[in-house]
Amino acid sequence: MIDKLDSTFRFHQEALNLRARRQEVLAANIAHADTPNFKARDFNFSSKLIEAVERGRQSMSMTSTSPRHLTGEAGTGGDTALMYRTPTQSSIDGNTVEMDVERVNFADNAMRYEVNLTVLSSKIKSLLLAVQQ
Repeated sequence: MIDKLDSTFRFHQEALNLRARRQEVLAANIAHADTPNFKARDFNFSSKLIEAVERGRQSMSMTSTSPRHLTGEAGTGGDTALMYRTPTQSSIDGNTVEMDVERVNFADNAMRYEVNLTVLSSKIKSLLLAVQQ
């Protein structure tokens, strides 16, 4: 039972972390829309989520040499491999940021982040309700 709870919460934790990281990347693209030779970047969310969940199942833990050491686990960190986005229309200054594409991706990612939070909140509320009864 605890394993199912752990895997459910781990999935949502990884999804929220990746959504937040993607939001930062998209915001950086938008911020550099007028920077000459700036290349828009992004990453494949679904493949990164699968990798993060699989890595979580393996649960790499650190070895402690003293009972006073804190336990630690390897996390995803900010090392998400970013890819360059191919523009549909080239620009004179070499910038590949397309504001319409970036805005749509930014809004879509923000909406999916909120949905993930809502689902997670709903699961936690149902668990609390079950415990209270």
